[in-house]
Amino acid sequence: MYLLGEQPAYADALINRLQNIPPQLLEGLAPCGPTLELPAMADLSGALPGHQIYLLESGVIQASVEDRPLFYLHEGDLVGLRRGLEQPHWLLGCDAPLQLIPYLRADVFRHIHADEQRSELLLQYLIGQTALLSDAVARLKPPELRSHNGFKRVQQGEVLIAQGDEADHVFVIVEGHAQAFVDGHKVGDVPKDEIFGAMSVFTGEKRSASVIASEPTTVMLIPRDQFLSLTQSNPRVAHSLIESMARRINLLNREVIRLKALGNRE
Repeated sequence: MYLLGEQPAYADALINRLQNIPPQLLEGLAPCGPTLELPAMADLSGALPGHQIYLLESGVIQASVEDRPLFYLHEGDLVGLRRGLEQPHWLLGCDAPLQLIPYLRADVFRHIHADEQRSELLLQYLIGQTALLSDAVARLKPPELRSHNGFKRVQQGEVLIAQGDEADHVFVIVEGHAQAFVDGHKVGDVPKDEIFGAMSVFTGEKRSASVIASEPTTVMLIPRDQFLSLTQSNPRVAHSLIESMARRINLLNREVIRLKALGNRE
């Protein structure tokens, strides 16, 4: 996926990372038929059966929302992941012939969720594309109405999440590193590609920990409603995220026990 028009410099690195994910998701899965060759057409919806997902082998697909060009897909992108979501509606078209490799939709998701690593990659892929689209939509708005959602660059020592704050965003570290603190005590690290801040979004409670950048860091900010919509529309993604959070909670519990033990010895 590439955005049309102006885009932030850090989007290039994210786009390149996302572009490498589909081949990993489909590795070991056989196509359900021969390569589909399509001529140039303004609306691809009628030519792409809804029970299939496609790997774009060659060509470029343009996407528009309400007649406004927004982004385009090119070689290596997946087409058809959003089938079944009515809103927002976008139109996919192409100005030149396309070649697409078809896979049965059910087989794709069965294959991905049979492996924990592939499930995590799918989550990264969907969240990354959501963040790019959020940024693109924000840039289409007039300056006085433009959202601050999308990406944020912070310096070492800046607070990304403050303990006790309301939970209105989920964060993903694109570049950099951060640390988590509870009542001033360090309880864990937040590395690159880590999703954090989701627990409070799910529970509706205030932030249970502070997260502070330990070096210059770029984060993706995903609004609460948008993140919940993503997890509700794909239960498998939600399940993968919950497993990831459970592992992190287990690590945090161990750290809390260790700190208590140190306190008792003192």
